[in-house]
Amino acid sequence: MEIVHTPVLVEETLALLGPRKDGELMADGTIGEGGHSEAFLRSFPETRIVGIDADKTILETAKKRLAEFGNRIEFYAGWSQTFFAERRNTFDTILIDSGISVFHYARSGRGFSFSKDEPLDMRLDTGQGMSAADLIERLSEKDFADLLFNNAEERYSRRIARAVTEARTRGRIASAGALADIVARAVPPTYRRARLHPATKTFQALRMAVNGELIRLPTLLENATNALKVRGRLGFISFESLTDRTVKLFFKERYREGTVTMTTKRAVCASVEEIRQNPPSRSARLRVIEKKEKKGEKENI
Repeated sequence: MEIVHTPVLVEETLALLGPRKDGELMADGTIGEGGHSEAFLRSFPETRIVGIDADKTILETAKKRLAEFGNRIEFYAGWSQTFFAERRNTFDTILIDSGISVFHYARSGRGFSFSKDEPLDMRLDTGQGMSAADLIERLSEKDFADLLFNNAEERYSRRIARAVTEARTRGRIASAGALADIVARAVPPTYRRARLHPATKTFQALRMAVNGELIRLPTLLENATNALKVRGRLGFISFESLTDRTVKLFFKERYREGTVTMTTKRAVCASVEEIRQNPPSRSARLRVIEKKEKKGEKENI
C-alpha cells in the first residue's frame, strides 16, 4: 500500500486535541488516508476513533493503513455533516481537515489536477451529483464567472468564463488538461508567469462547487459542535481563505453566545521546518474551540 499524503500540523493537533483521560472517543471527520488518525492512535493507546469520509476509495486506503489498531478504529462512508447530525453529545474530540488529499491529485484519476489530462470529474463521492464537466456545460457565462470569484476570489473570473463559454461551443470540455489550456490562454501573460499555475483558482472553485464545500460548511460546523460532549473540543484545519473565514466567524459567534471557549485565540500555522518538508502545509490554518456546559446539561466525565 502506497501512502502519498502527508498530514499537516500533526504535532499541533496532538498537543491541542490530545485526550485528557483514557478511553476518549474521537471523530476524524475527514479521515482521508488516515494520517492524523494514525498519529492519535499511536500516541494515545486508549483513544478510540471513528473515521469518516465521503470518498469510498480513499476510505479503503485508511482501513488498510489502520488495520493494526483493530476495534479502536471504526469507519463511516458518507458526508460528515450527516454523520454528526445523528450523534449529539457523543464525542470528546472532533478533528476536521478540509484539505483535499494528495491522493486525489496524484492517483484518483478524477481531474483534480490541472497537470494531468484526466476526465474532468472532481467528485469525492462519484455516486452523487454533477461532475465538473457537467457543471461547466450547464452554467451560464455569468454564473460561471460568479462561481470562480465567489469560491476562489479569481481576479480574472470574467475573462476565464468568457473563454470557457466560447470553447464549449466547439465541444464539451471533458478533460482537466483541456480546461487548464483554456484558462492559461484567457489570462494575461504576467498571470501565466506567476508562481501559481493560472488555473489553480479555477480548479479550486470547481472542486468546491462540485462537492458543495462552502454550502455544506455551516451545517457541518453546527452539527459537529452539537455532536461534542460538554468540554469536548473541535479542531478545524482550513486551507482556503474563504473556508477559514467561515470557520473563524462561526467560532466567534458561538464564543459570543457563551456556548464555547476559544482554545486557540488565533489560527495555528505550520512551522518553517514543516513548510520546508511538506509545502502544502504553507496554507494550513488550525482553529480549536471547546464546548461549554449549558444550563441543565452536565459534563460527561
